[in-house]
Amino acid sequence: MTKSRHRVLSEPRVIEARQHGLSPSDVNPGALKIVHAIQAAGFSAELVGGCVRDLLLGHRPKDFDVVTEAEPDTIQNLFRRARLIGRRFRLAHVRVGREVVEVSTYRALPNVGDDGYEVSEGDGRILRDNVFGDRDSDARRRDFSVNALYYDPVEGVLLDYVGGFEDLNAGILRMIGKPARRFQEDPVRLLRAVRFA
Repeated sequence: MTKSRHRVLSEPRVIEARQHGLSPSDVNPGALKIVHAIQAAGFSAELVGGCVRDLLLGHRPKDFDVVTEAEPDTIQNLFRRARLIGRRFRLAHVRVGREVVEVSTYRALPNVGDDGYEVSEGDGRILRDNVFGDRDSDARRRDFSVNALYYDPVEGVLLDYVGGFEDLNAGILRMIGKPARRFQEDPVRLLRAVRFA
């Protein structure tokens, strides 16, 4: 695991389908339907996190997570079978057939220092996390660069703010930001790092 700080680009590297090799047919039909519906309503929406990482590695994801600029109440209004959950991290569970797809809103960094990294208070753990933001701030909040890849199956592009595509291809597990701070915010990340390594 590399300990270097990894700056987030304000504009993502756009990786075309011929480079990343993903296809909408790789995506769970329920998640694909949700992304289409959110985009049709005028909001951005992509797949993010472990499902994108797993698809790029040729594995079948256990679940598909959607992220969007639409806030949870809007998601609930868009989907008849949506249920809002979570206090610390408000999101929607949208049922499509027998499947449940998690839909979250882009998160912002609540306190950012001059160097572009989060400033924490107290013991550093994130206790509340309902500050909505945009895609680039959402990328900065994620744990590892390989989990900060956004796949838009409608446009067929992969959006990379932190060099996660190169890291994945090189077999590098890189923490976004300062590792000590990131583990302090959420100690479970340490277990995830061990699992991925």
